Amino acid sequence: MAISSRIARINAFLLCLLCFSALQGVTSLGINYGQLGNNLLEPQKVLDLLSSLKVTKARIYDTNPQVLTAFANSGVELMVTIENAMLGQLMNPQAALQWVNAHIKPYVPATKITSIAVGNEVFTDDDTTVLLANLVPAMVGIQTALTQLGLDSYIKVSTPCSLAVLEESYPPSAGSFKTEVAGVMSQLLQFLQTTKAPFWINAYPYFAYKDNPNKISLDYVLFNPNSGMIDPYTKLHYDNMLYAQVDAAIFAMARLGFNGIEVKVSETGWPSKGDANEIGATLQNAAIYNRNLLRRQLANEGTPLRPRMRLEVYVFALFNEDMKPGPTSERNYGLFQPDGTMAYNVGLSALSTTSTTSSTSTASISDITSSATKSTTMDFHQSWVSCIFVCVVTFQVYMRRPF
Repeated sequence: MAISSRIARINAFLLCLLCFSALQGVTSLGINYGQLGNNLLEPQKVLDLLSSLKVTKARIYDTNPQVLTAFANSGVELMVTIENAMLGQLMNPQAALQWVNAHIKPYVPATKITSIAVGNEVFTDDDTTVLLANLVPAMVGIQTALTQLGLDSYIKVSTPCSLAVLEESYPPSAGSFKTEVAGVMSQLLQFLQTTKAPFWINAYPYFAYKDNPNKISLDYVLFNPNSGMIDPYTKLHYDNMLYAQVDAAIFAMARLGFNGIEVKVSETGWPSKGDANEIGATLQNAAIYNRNLLRRQLANEGTPLRPRMRLEVYVFALFNEDMKPGPTSERNYGLFQPDGTMAYNVGLSALSTTSTTSSTSTASISDITSSATKSTTMDFHQSWVSCIFVCVVTFQVYMRRPF
């Protein structure tokens, strides 16, 4: 009896240590790896860059076989994307099965594909009417194919939505979907609820500021210290726009009768350069936004409405992509230039030099912080050490007690 009791106490102590060690690291941060450039790094060198940054989640906008092959056995979780133009074909269950057999099955489990984005911003695409009719049937087709092939347990199917699907987003508790998309949105949310997949949103506080810089606080959208706003109905306090946008999406889902679906941010970022009318698109603002966002990620924060559910965020983007159409800002969201050098300084501390060029420096995501972040991280480690100390003392006390 004495021996079994002593063993039980040892096991409890070891479990305590394990729980504390699991608190380390940032697991809710990913990055968008776009490839609309004619001078980008090869996929293997991109993987080296992500590894040096200690980023373990990435999203690509296709199923590029070179990327899927390069990322094999890397441990990096990948979200792949089905182009909008493919949705009509994938409504056919047999076509969906053929697609999964050709684009997913050959690469798993070596390549850690964890999500399939069926289309991107389908609800606000130029050809909305046709695409909306195809969206959910295509998602069902892909889900059915994954199930048939035994891949559904670790690959989730969803579709990233622009915040333009919202009719109201301020205050967050007033969040609601536009009437014209509500029907298909209900079908989508029913699918997500049934499959336990997340609702993905592309959220850019930058756009809100650009369109209304005289009424929207720059500090509020950049995560800088500010007085924030209090939702008059929930009394929740918001000190940044991104969290308010996420909670507005949660309220919009609730208005359609769907609660408990996790919301994840599939894209957010800030351009470092823009045209004359793109107010706020500067190096300084881009650096501040991404630095502060990463600081929040280090803290594994949730939103005011869901404070205990850490918010998963994918930063847009890894590279500046010179072949993207549209205004200048579209080609200047990257943290890095196409050759792997930093596009601007967001507090990155060089860890290594990649094999791309002798001047290509990279850094740990844990260093993409301001001095305040370093203080926060230090406080965390000190707290962790203190907790371990308490465990050790408690363990010694229990071991000395008579049995």
